[in-house]
Amino acid sequence: MDERSLTVAAVRTVGPDAIAIDVETPGDFTAQPGQFVKLTLSVDGEDESRFYTISSPDVDGEFEMTVGIDPDGEVAPQLADLEAGDSVRISGPFGSDYYEGESHAVLLAGGPGIGPAIGIAERAIADGNDAAVVYRDDAPIHEERLDALRDQGVLVHVLEGDADLTDAVAEASSAGGQVFIYGFADFLDDATAALEAAGVDTEDAKVENFG
Repeated sequence: MDERSLTVAAVRTVGPDAIAIDVETPGDFTAQPGQFVKLTLSVDGEDESRFYTISSPDVDGEFEMTVGIDPDGEVAPQLADLEAGDSVRISGPFGSDYYEGESHAVLLAGGPGIGPAIGIAERAIADGNDAAVVYRDDAPIHEERLDALRDQGVLVHVLEGDADLTDAVAEASSAGGQVFIYGFADFLDDATAALEAAGVDTEDAKVENFG
């Protein structure tokens, strides 16, 4: 999709310094959870763009982006001030490391990587497939949605700080499945090491490095 202005449907707090932005989906927009979009705002007369991964299980009617708010950032504080009815400029979707109907999704998420991970888990369950989530963050977010996944029988591990991933990843990957890894580079390294310790071949993992 070429860049266009889309209407904000809602802005919600989903945890410490984090919001979810729901945007109305145009009729010709198709995307899968795990893909990302480019969002552009005018800041002091200059265009500023950021990439945000879709965190809703589908894009029917609306789609969601999860945004971490750095009070000193140029774009995120303005996003936190958005209200329903405002417009944002969006293009995309982009990315190839997304959910494609896999029967079992093993989702390893660090920090903001929980956005696409939780969207994929919800979509997998809605499709009648299985999922497992391992999530590490200093201040976990989307806890209500994680609890809802647990209630549906999904294995969910939430680890705080620099907790070791080894045991949680071993349990999550014990039944096999497609591995997805979303997060910053240090988390990707830790997740890959934990998978290798569990005897999982990481060559076919779908990986998105957030920087």
